[in-house]
Amino acid sequence: MIIQICVGSSCHLKGSPEIVELLQKAVADYHLEHEVTLAGSFCIGKCNRIGVTVQVDDDIHVGITKENFKEFLEEQVLRKLGKV
Repeated sequence: MIIQICVGSSCHLKGSPEIVELLQKAVADYHLEHEVTLAGSFCIGKCNRIGVTVQVDDDIHVGITKENFKEFLEEQVLRKLGKV
């Protein structure tokens, strides 16, 4: 699974450094190092007024914040990897 986090200027201002940290911690906590590749990406082209844009394989998710990160992680990462 490839997870690309937008680190363009708009998403950077909306918290992409925090989302990167949360994803790095989740990969380590769930021992996903061999299943998940994290990558930064400049603008994915789906800017939202709130939160960060994250692409999981071919699916683009907008509005990811530290408040909804756990839900995103469970539904879009862990469930797809069969961890939940």
